[in-house]
Amino acid sequence: MKQLTKAEEEVMQLLWQLEKCNVASIIEELPEPKPAYNTVSTIVRILEDKGFVDHEKVGKGHLYFPLVKKSDYSNQSINKLVEGYFQGSFKSMVSFFMQKNDISLSELESIMQQIKDEEE
Repeated sequence: MKQLTKAEEEVMQLLWQLEKCNVASIIEELPEPKPAYNTVSTIVRILEDKGFVDHEKVGKGHLYFPLVKKSDYSNQSINKLVEGYFQGSFKSMVSFFMQKNDISLSELESIMQQIKDEEE
């Protein structure tokens, strides 16, 4: 799966949230200052070329929808982060975040319990 630029990822986040929408709806959800219509339209077409998005024609316009699940992209991005910065070790990543973000032992236990619950 290809990586997304920051702008592409921002548009994908909105497409995952909205599920099916036109370019104007995406722009409406973006923060100020709003980008130009053509800019967002170009990003959506790039996402189509990368295989993340497809469209259906409605009248003279298009409705865009994601082809890639958010969870699949998130999983791939996390794995790339772990491989690139923590030599493939999730343990090293958790240790890093505990040290840098001052996570308490009780918060870590809560995270572990949540993971355990989701596995069952």
